[in-house]
Amino acid sequence: MSSHGSQDISSSEKQVVSEKHAADLGVAPVVHDDHAGGHVKAGKHEKVVHNAELFAAIQTSNINPRSKESLQLYWAIFIAFCCACANGYDGSLMTSIIAMPYFQSTFQTGDTGSQVSVIFSLYTVGSMVGAPFAAVLSDRYGRKKGMFCGGFVIILGMIVIATSNHVPQLVVGRFILGVGISIMTVAAPAYAIEISPPHWRGRCTGFYNCGWFGGSIPAAIITFGTNYIQSDYSWRIPLIFQAFTCIIVMCSVMFLPESPRFLMANNREEEAIEFLVKYHGNNDPTSALVLLEVEEMKQGIRLDGIDKNWWDYRPFIFTHSGRWRIAQVLMISIFGQFSGNGLGYFNTVIFKNIGVTDVPQQLGYNVLNSVLSAIGALTAVCFTDKMPRRPVLIFGTLACAAALAVNSGLTAALAGDLLNLGFARGALASYFLFNVIFSFTYTPLQGVIPTEALETTTRAKGLAFSGFIVSAVGFINQFAGPIALKNIEYRYIYVFVGWDIIEAALWYFFCVESQGRTLEQLEWVYQQPYPVKASLKVDKVVLADDGKVVEKITDAGIAGTL
Repeated sequence: MSSHGSQDISSSEKQVVSEKHAADLGVAPVVHDDHAGGHVKAGKHEKVVHNAELFAAIQTSNINPRSKESLQLYWAIFIAFCCACANGYDGSLMTSIIAMPYFQSTFQTGDTGSQVSVIFSLYTVGSMVGAPFAAVLSDRYGRKKGMFCGGFVIILGMIVIATSNHVPQLVVGRFILGVGISIMTVAAPAYAIEISPPHWRGRCTGFYNCGWFGGSIPAAIITFGTNYIQSDYSWRIPLIFQAFTCIIVMCSVMFLPESPRFLMANNREEEAIEFLVKYHGNNDPTSALVLLEVEEMKQGIRLDGIDKNWWDYRPFIFTHSGRWRIAQVLMISIFGQFSGNGLGYFNTVIFKNIGVTDVPQQLGYNVLNSVLSAIGALTAVCFTDKMPRRPVLIFGTLACAAALAVNSGLTAALAGDLLNLGFARGALASYFLFNVIFSFTYTPLQGVIPTEALETTTRAKGLAFSGFIVSAVGFINQFAGPIALKNIEYRYIYVFVGWDIIEAALWYFFCVESQGRTLEQLEWVYQQPYPVKASLKVDKVVLADDGKVVEKITDAGIAGTL
C-alpha cells in the first residue's frame, strides 16, 4: 500500500461536471480557452477548491443557520455530543477518585500498581467486548436506537459501581460501563457525520468528539468539590453523576430524525430525501445541494452492503479502497490513544512526580488541564471545515513530541534537584502545553477521520473496529501505565517522544486528505491507485462578483460550465 508513485492520475479518471448539474445550478454556459490566450474576464476571479461541484452547490444553497430546522439539527448534534460526554466523564473521573482518602480506606488499592491497572483496564475490556454488538445494533436498528441502548447499559453499570464496597464489584461495574460506552460511541459519531451538511461536517463531527471535555471537565470539578465530603459519598456522588448525560440522551433521542444515509441504505429513500430537503435544502426540493447529495447517495450506497450481514468485514481486507479506508481508521485509532495522551489517566501521579503532592492541589491542576485542553480542541473545531487534515496531523504530532521531550527533560532535571521550582514549573507548563497541542491536533479529528474514511454501509462496522482498537490501546495505557510509572517513573514519557516522531512520518506517507469533499465523492479518491496523491488533487473554479461559481477550469485549460 504505497502512497506515492511516478504514475499520474489520467485525465479520464478526473471528475467531470455533468450537464445535469449545470441545469440544476442554473448557470449559463461560458467557455474560454486559457491556452489560446484567453483569461478570466473582468469582475471574475479564480479559486482553488477540492471539489468544484460541491463548492458550486454550497454557494447556491446556503443554509440559514438560525432557521428552525438548523436549530433542530444543532440539538441532534448536541445529543450525539452528550454520548461523547459520557465517555469523557469516565476518562477524568477515576484518576481523581483513586486519589481520594475515603476511596482508599474502602478499597485500599493504592494509586499505582496491579490493582489500579485492573480497575482502569476492565473498562476498556468491556468496550472491546461490546464493539461487535454495537455495530450490529447501529446497522440493524439505526443510529438512534444504538445511542439509546448505550445509555441504558451505562446506567446499569453506574448502579453496580456506585453501590460497590469491594474491588470485584467495582471491576464488574467498570466492565459494564465499557460495554455501554462502546455501543454509544459507535452510533453517535456515525449519526453526527451522516446528518451534517457537507460544509458543516468537520465542525459537527469535531464538536461531537469534544464531548470528551464536556464530560472530563465536569468530572474534574465534581471530584474536586466532593473530595471535601467526609464520607464515602465523596467518591460515590461522582460515580452517580455518570448517568446524567445518558438520561438526556435517552429522553431526547427518539424525538430526533434518523440518519438519511441509514434510511437510504435500508430502502427508505423517500424519508431520506425528506430529511435532506428539510435540513440541507431550506425546504427547497430543487436545492442544488440536495440534488447533488441524493444523486451521490443513490450511486454510492448499496442496498445489499455489508451492513446487512453482521459477520461480514471482507471489504476491509479484499478491496483496494477498503484497505486504504481501514488504514486511516487504524492510524487515527492507535495514534489518537498512544501519543502520550494516555498519561492523562494518571494526572495525579504525573503531578506528584513533578513535586505536587497535596491532593486538593492535584485535583485543581487536573481541572485546569482539562480546561486548557478543551480550549485547544474547541479552537480546532472552529477551523475543522477549512483546515486540511493532513498537515495538521503531521506537524501537530511533531509538536506533541517536542512538548513531551521538554517535559521529560525537565522532570529528569527535577529528579536530581527537588527544590528547584523553575524545573517544576517548566515541567508542569510543558505538560499542559502538550495537552493543548494534542487536543488541537487530535480531538476533533478522532471523530472526523474514521467517519469520513468509511462509507455508509461499512461505517458502523468500521467504527466498531475503531472502538475495539481504541479500547485495546487504552487497555495497554491503563494496565501498563501504573506499572511503568511505578517502576521507571518519568522515563516512561521517553517512549512517547520517539513514537510520536514515527507517527508523524506515517501520517506523511499514508494520510488521505478528506477535507472539502462529500462522503460519496471520497469513494473516487479511495478507488485511485495512490489515494494520498489523489486526495491532494484540487479543482479551479471561476467566481462572479457575488461569489457564485460560473465556470470550472479543466486540466486542458477550458472552463467548463457548472
